Amino acid sequence: MKKILILGSGAGGTMVAAKLHRLLSPTEWQITIIDKDDMHHYQPGWLFIPFGIYTAQDCMKPKREFIPKGVKYVLDEIVGVDPDKRRVETKKGHYDYDWLVIASGCDIAPDDIDGLDGWKPDSKGDIHTFFSVEGAVALFHRMKYFKKGRIVFNVAEMPHKCPVVPMEFIFLANAHFIHKGVRDNIEIELVTPATGIFTKPITTKIMSSAAEEKNIIVTPNFDLAEYHPEEKTIESARGDKISYDLLISTFPNLGADYVENSGMGDGMGYVFTNPHTLKAEKYDNIYVVGDATNVPTSKAGSVAHYEAEVVAENLVLEIDGEEPKPAYDGHSTCFIVSELDKAFLIDFNYDTEPLPGKFPFPGMGPFDLLGESNLNYWGKMMFKWVYWNLLLSGQDMPLEPQMTMAGKTWPRVETA
Repeated sequence: MKKILILGSGAGGTMVAAKLHRLLSPTEWQITIIDKDDMHHYQPGWLFIPFGIYTAQDCMKPKREFIPKGVKYVLDEIVGVDPDKRRVETKKGHYDYDWLVIASGCDIAPDDIDGLDGWKPDSKGDIHTFFSVEGAVALFHRMKYFKKGRIVFNVAEMPHKCPVVPMEFIFLANAHFIHKGVRDNIEIELVTPATGIFTKPITTKIMSSAAEEKNIIVTPNFDLAEYHPEEKTIESARGDKISYDLLISTFPNLGADYVENSGMGDGMGYVFTNPHTLKAEKYDNIYVVGDATNVPTSKAGSVAHYEAEVVAENLVLEIDGEEPKPAYDGHSTCFIVSELDKAFLIDFNYDTEPLPGKFPFPGMGPFDLLGESNLNYWGKMMFKWVYWNLLLSGQDMPLEPQMTMAGKTWPRVETA
């Protein structure tokens, strides 16, 4: 029997396993997932934990609930990959493969910036993140009684998980403190190495206007060099300092250690990946999905979903002796929560920035692209059910891996 190994059972790995399980004969192919953690996290939900909208329990379920029957699940820690021998080494043994899918994700690395050696989530501390469930819970307790001072959200490095999340957090923080009646006593500032609040011009213009209306400061071009916890400042590579009373940071995000240790990484733990076929650039019989890739698009759940479709299709094509299709175009779809009951929605790819229109059905919607609406907000909130009940099981959705231009319009350029 031939063997497919999938390294990681987050969103990307789980969806690829489900799709391959349906596409390949179980008498000919053994599909095995290896992961060191047996709990699946709904990572988009971490954003809502600090505001008491979700709890940690709302965002966690056992991974075995989503592994298809017939797919082998191994709870073990991966320590290395030997592409020449087609072998994966773990702490408990080794596994040979005919085809490999790397779905190793990424994780926060606070120690990667000077000043945070040994940082741990602490509800009484002044430096926080919600890019882990423990960090999100600690921030909930810190935010609960915050009534006065400066809140700074710092994007430490690019890339990080989901580039729209910083905007969502500052918008939600604004609404949260208005609801508590203390917003006039609190400054909110977004500090980012990007040239603006977002990386795409049209979206940046719209979101910058929204931030200005909410009295939120945006400080671009800030390349973080060091944290100074004692004096409550962050310092840029140019020596500029920004003070805070409460700092929320993305922290640096890095891929898996074993990717680098196996000589497969780009220096940050991400695998060199063909941006269109999603096959590993330097190795045969290896595909990459989700946050593990180094392709120039968002590290977001929608990307993992779109990529999983392409990886499964291309892997089967190669098994059948065909060439893989250059079918992925960098497609990413992101809701951006702007109020406690409103959100924006953007849809873009490698070459085309977010444009106005309707989604997912051109001209019909029901969601507005680049528009703010209550329906967009409820789309965001309903996504958790869709994630648990449809996406992870690999169900067909009205969402294609390739972005469509149907129903989208270029905004009119104002002329003098």
